Amino acid sequence: MEITLDKHSANQASIKIKLTEADYQPKVDAKLKDYARKANIRGFRPGKAPISMVKNMYGTSVLVEEINEILGESLNKYLKEQTFRVLGDPLPVENVEEKIDWKNQKDFDFEYKIGFIENFELPLDKKIKATKYAIKVDDKLVNETIENLTSQYGNSTNPETSEEGDNIYGDLKVAEGDFTKTLSLPLSKLSKKLAKKFIGLGKDAVVEFDAKDVKKGEWEEAFDFSEDEMQFANGAFTFTVKNINRTEEAKMDQEFFDKIFGPDQVKSEEEFVAKVKDTLQSNYDKESKVFTEEELKKVLVEKANLDLPEDFLKEWLLKANEGKVTQEDVDKEFPIYARQLIWSLVSNELARANEIKAEHEDVIAKTKEMIREQFAASGLGSQMEDSMDMFVDNYLKGEEGQNYMNMLTSVQNDKVLSFVQEKIDMKEKEISIDQFKELLEK
Repeated sequence: MEITLDKHSANQASIKIKLTEADYQPKVDAKLKDYARKANIRGFRPGKAPISMVKNMYGTSVLVEEINEILGESLNKYLKEQTFRVLGDPLPVENVEEKIDWKNQKDFDFEYKIGFIENFELPLDKKIKATKYAIKVDDKLVNETIENLTSQYGNSTNPETSEEGDNIYGDLKVAEGDFTKTLSLPLSKLSKKLAKKFIGLGKDAVVEFDAKDVKKGEWEEAFDFSEDEMQFANGAFTFTVKNINRTEEAKMDQEFFDKIFGPDQVKSEEEFVAKVKDTLQSNYDKESKVFTEEELKKVLVEKANLDLPEDFLKEWLLKANEGKVTQEDVDKEFPIYARQLIWSLVSNELARANEIKAEHEDVIAKTKEMIREQFAASGLGSQMEDSMDMFVDNYLKGEEGQNYMNMLTSVQNDKVLSFVQEKIDMKEKEISIDQFKELLEK
């Protein structure tokens, strides 16, 4: 057998494999003899059919099977011996097998395309700079949150006349055309000028206004227009009132405190405000951690400066998902795939170079943490703790074990990012909620 490598560029190459009769014939003969011993061919006692007949019946299929097996094993072994890292899977050069004369040919030539990156290193030192973000929960956010909670848990009424802050339920209709929409219109999300048109109204009242009176963003936020409905956001409109909904703010009493945080968790307004602030800060601490890590990934990916074989990977993705995606799909999603692939390469290299390992115990602990958060969000809480081991086991066995592998990768990434932050120059930066939202929009 002869295997040769031809590098076309810094990240793409072809591999040619030449097989002679001596490489495959012994295995083919052995397989045919085994067939002959087991074959049940009409007119012959079991295992007594002539080898020539068995060869005539099964010879070509056995030859193809054995050669494919030899190719797979040889190719995998050869690639493992190389210093570069193969990306995706080798792709057979098209039409090669179609030209093969399986019955008469003795020597065979096969060719594969591969994409790869050369081995790389990413030393960690204080020359690498990144930012550790800390989101500061201020009194403004606390007050807004409390206002939302008292409104959400307040008593609902249906007054006869609308006032500022009410929700007006009714039918929206374009003056010229067939477009109509029934919705609940929150006056708090309208500009003061437009909201005035809806104040002091009763059932069956009709409000007339023009699209130019609606400010940017109000169609989506107040009138709940979808992207498709935005085509109708022009000209004159009427809104016919069908009902008025008003929510009276809940009183800051023990009943309200218990609804939000559970029985006897807080017992005064001061404790309630402090608990709201602590809860918000805890939630935003998690968000700032995630954001910091995503920004750190970008820094490390840029520092690694890896050049992916884009053309090869797009071809491989299309063939690996044949029938499920189009070339347009691959082109559209490739930037996201490329970022994830580069980060995976960087994370694996940092783990290898610094002997960072994800242990089974770490996977169990992270899975428990995830499930506890899901229970807490659904209101089940600690009452499910007794069955935690069962939930963890069921989850990790899910998707034919892929959940376990995903969690193992997640644990490794956590450890790598934690290790990196100890080695590089991380500057802490405190930001407000508004500044955080601006960063997310970039």
